[in-house]
Amino acid sequence: MQKKYRVAGYVKLAQKWEKREKQAVEYNNAYYEEKFKNTQFELVGVYIDITGKKEICKREHMMKLLKRCYRGEIDCIAAQTRAFLAANHKEFCYLIFFLFSLPFHIDIITEDEDYNIDTIHDYDDQSKELYKWAYEYISLNEDDYLNWKKTIMDYVCDIK
Repeated sequence: MQKKYRVAGYVKLAQKWEKREKQAVEYNNAYYEEKFKNTQFELVGVYIDITGKKEICKREHMMKLLKRCYRGEIDCIAAQTRAFLAANHKEFCYLIFFLFSLPFHIDIITEDEDYNIDTIHDYDDQSKELYKWAYEYISLNEDDYLNWKKTIMDYVCDIK
């Protein structure tokens, strides 16, 4: 029997969705359940942040997702767009470098029309290129990344 990838869906919605949180949660749970039904993936959770906060460390459900990644409980993060994962270039690079540096390999798949990420199929060495891109960005200000990573690690290791 082929091993199934343990995949978690991630969604970041604008704060205006708070009034319709129940519908948003139901819709996104159903979306990911349908997307991964009868595939090589086992859906192990859908993490939904409804917030105006752009920083990853201030998004409760993203932090819970990263904790599960750190523990080796998730093999792949799926998001409809990379913008759900990170609100800006810096955070995206930090997130990629963090995930790809974990002892457990974490894949990323998105459905962006203009720049689809799929590190499982790894077309054009996408994993390597994303890691290189993130590394080059971080090398410009490594101390900032290390401070960001410390905040993440304090949470994932239950140090608060």
